[in-house]
Amino acid sequence: MKLPMMGIINLIHETEEMGSLTASRCLATVPFAGRYRLIDFALSSMVNSGVPRVAVFAHTKFRSLMDHLGSGGNWDLHRKQSGLFVLPPSMEDMTDFGKGDLYQFYRNRDYFYRSSLEYVVIVRSHMACNVDFAAILEQHRERNADITVVCKKWPHAQTGLTRKVKTDASGRIVEMQDHFGRLSSDLVSMEMYVMRKELLIELVETSLAQGKDHLVRHAILPRLGELNVSAYLHDGYLGVVNTIPAYYRHNMELLNPDVWNELFFRPGPIYTKVKDEPPTRYRTGSNVVDSLIANGCEIEGTVENSILFRGVKVRKGAVVRNSIVMQNGVIGENGALENCILDKEVEIRPLQQLKGTSEMPFLALKRNVI
Repeated sequence: MKLPMMGIINLIHETEEMGSLTASRCLATVPFAGRYRLIDFALSSMVNSGVPRVAVFAHTKFRSLMDHLGSGGNWDLHRKQSGLFVLPPSMEDMTDFGKGDLYQFYRNRDYFYRSSLEYVVIVRSHMACNVDFAAILEQHRERNADITVVCKKWPHAQTGLTRKVKTDASGRIVEMQDHFGRLSSDLVSMEMYVMRKELLIELVETSLAQGKDHLVRHAILPRLGELNVSAYLHDGYLGVVNTIPAYYRHNMELLNPDVWNELFFRPGPIYTKVKDEPPTRYRTGSNVVDSLIANGCEIEGTVENSILFRGVKVRKGAVVRNSIVMQNGVIGENGALENCILDKEVEIRPLQQLKGTSEMPFLALKRNVI
């Protein structure tokens, strides 16, 4: 069943503290969970919910984004009508890079005008979650809301950067942080907003006419008292992945089968770009415990409580513990990793030992030889 809703994955000025992991790629394409990218969760949730038309508003460092998404075939979005639209930033001069998301929405307003779909959902790419947008739209209509914000109760300590919100007894949002302040609340925004397309267009035009160009800060926050802004409580798994400690923590949580199944299969499967690699080869003498191993790897040493992406090689005598090794990494003979994150194609020479902590893992740059 198709929803009367178009999707926007908003990559304009995403807040993140990911260091070298986003030095050459946007946050949306940071590798995650062995063979996925962060944007896969938003895309898959939309497809599974029946959203027929999805636009990705790119901003900077989007070469890897274009390579990953292609024509959208892996998400069943390669269609003659509707489907996937990747919209690079529209600029008249270099100063336009500093302008907010409302400006980019306005410059690509034909995307909205050419569709008859009534509603729009705007999401960010750093939320690792599996969401049913049909249920969100149903509540949006039942409450006669102007805007519905998807939220999550999060009483424990956070490692990712989030925006806190407060609601009244009816579920209406009465207060929301203008970024990451000190609001006393255990309810956080998942940066997902559902509204009528006409309301979004009005917010865009009104805000830009006043010289303001950020959706949440300039268009929603000043109108909390005027608009009926309702909270939808997400009861599934959520990983806010926009800092290095959060990236490490939420990857490690996936070694729990219950967390893995909840994130990747409920309410629907998470899709990604398909790469035809052979199965992982486990050599005689190898030892693998409580780990997530993608296809195409070759294991001769020991891997414990770790995540290996496609094509990783763990040589004889090497030990990998509590670590994340991205695509085509090589751990040389008798090398050792503990609490480490290795970006793509990092080579650890024989006998080298690297160690970080769970709070601050050691991070190796892409294509480094150590």
